[in-house]
Amino acid sequence: MLNVGERLKKLRLYMQERRIDAYLVPTSDYHDSEYVGEHFACRRFITGFTGSAGTALITRNWAGLWTDGRYYIQAAAELAGSGITLMKEGMEGVPTVSEFIEQDLPNYGTLGFDGRVISAKMGEELEQRLGKKHITLASTEDLIGEIWEDRPRISAEPVWILKDGCAGKSASEKIEELRGDMRKKQADVHLITSLDDIAWLLNIRGNDVACNPVALCYAAATPERFYLFINPKKITEETEIYLRSLGVTLAPYQEIYTFAADLQGKSILLEKSKVNYAIVHSLDPSNHIIDSMNPVTLRKMRKNLTEIENMKKAHIKDGVVMTKFIYWLKHQIGKTPITECTAAERLDSMRREAGALDLSFETISAYGANAAMCHYHAEPGSCATLRPEGLYLVDSGGQYPDGTTDVTRTIALGPVTDAEREHYTLVLIGMLRLSRAKFMSGCSGEALDLIAREPLWRRGLDYNHGTGHGVGFVLNVHERPVTIRYRQGAAGVRPVAFEPGMICSDEPGFYQEGSHGIRTENLLLCTEGEKTEFGQFLRFEMLTYVPIDLEPVNTALMEPWDIVTLNLYHADVYEKISPWLTKEEAEWLREVTAPIGVINENEK
Repeated sequence: MLNVGERLKKLRLYMQERRIDAYLVPTSDYHDSEYVGEHFACRRFITGFTGSAGTALITRNWAGLWTDGRYYIQAAAELAGSGITLMKEGMEGVPTVSEFIEQDLPNYGTLGFDGRVISAKMGEELEQRLGKKHITLASTEDLIGEIWEDRPRISAEPVWILKDGCAGKSASEKIEELRGDMRKKQADVHLITSLDDIAWLLNIRGNDVACNPVALCYAAATPERFYLFINPKKITEETEIYLRSLGVTLAPYQEIYTFAADLQGKSILLEKSKVNYAIVHSLDPSNHIIDSMNPVTLRKMRKNLTEIENMKKAHIKDGVVMTKFIYWLKHQIGKTPITECTAAERLDSMRREAGALDLSFETISAYGANAAMCHYHAEPGSCATLRPEGLYLVDSGGQYPDGTTDVTRTIALGPVTDAEREHYTLVLIGMLRLSRAKFMSGCSGEALDLIAREPLWRRGLDYNHGTGHGVGFVLNVHERPVTIRYRQGAAGVRPVAFEPGMICSDEPGFYQEGSHGIRTENLLLCTEGEKTEFGQFLRFEMLTYVPIDLEPVNTALMEPWDIVTLNLYHADVYEKISPWLTKEEAEWLREVTAPIGVINENEK
């Protein structure tokens, strides 16, 4: 198997043959998915970087990888010796990929990429930027596919049906609502390519992307017809009967391009930041494009009552799993050999035994300095051994038949340093304060982010990731457009205001490179609060019920209301989780969730 340097050399030979000056490789599939199947892991193949986010650019004599703050430490380690430069997105003085291309490519040069894995929005941005220098876009070049000799095939796992009793609303109702949204926007056709939107709309799920229960497909809706472009091997007899009962016309997966090219004189609703460049580029100029967020995305973000109740059930199951895991870890550390890998394997198997269909993402099991890498992945043979000292971080979740979970706990395995104790407590304070926030309707996560970060900011500290993300219902664990962050990544996209029914994470953290990493995460449900003469107030309800380790807490840093919030939360954890535990586990949970008081600094 070729190493990264050899792959880059081979790629550059193809670039030279095609007269391509630079080649762009994003982390994406044909649907702009965050997580991609093995067939689409092109950026990982060409760089060796295993993180879930990043964009590679290869020129004739240089190569760079752009990634965000979650991956700075990991990417630096994985790119070492590869000849690939790490470009830290968002850092002062670091140009964006588009800016770098504009600056670096010569006049009348050529930029190559596969237009099926670049969004139309990015493609058009490149057209505008590079047109000034008369740079050609070679958008049909899948050069990675040409050098990747043992490339996995595109997944063709069977589609399955999510019953109405679980989904809370039938697919036929959702399609009619979508057509109503199309009429409001005066659209003749709506092209949908985002996998989770199609899955939610049709109440179907799949297994084409690890940990994301989605199926590779495209959809198109008109006032009279609904088309699903999908590999026929994925459709069972039961699923075909179900889809046809909804009036869905089935067509082969790749026919979306022919369908799009045949449209003429239509008003086409699509989202350029999600639909790929190849599809939009193939549309006839006679069509009018309405570039707007998919109406399905906006409906999907507000969970209905059935989805909410099912999510609550899933979180009780998951809370039991996590509590049992923490009990096991606390009682076995120092007695039984445990590594990051074996701990993750045990937790993953416990979730499956509890009925999880899959994980909601690959478990992050990180001890000591490894936890300073936000999305660290432990590998057999190189993972750390857990010792009865310091902090261990585990970020994990499950895809249950009744909901999706995501929870992070940082656990003291023994004595911790004063710095670890301080950082742990500040992160906990931020998480608790955001969870009890009361705010006006109309507030977005851009405003709420301050609540979680303020305890760290007050001491000149911070973390390089968002505080919260939306979570899907038996769908993607990262679900747009809900987000809690003061830095909005997508320029020009207005942050979405919170509404009742939205589910998001609450996960501040702190990462000291070479020392330790801390994150505490619960999922929250947005609910209605009181309504006064000043307007409607909103608040959050906890969905996650897992004990928070009190051993590293320095209560001298906490305000009385922080401690009250923690004690009330732990009372709920004990009430909801203890009935599902053994006698020994329940007694332990009673002890570790017992109310705590304030300890003054001079009393420690």
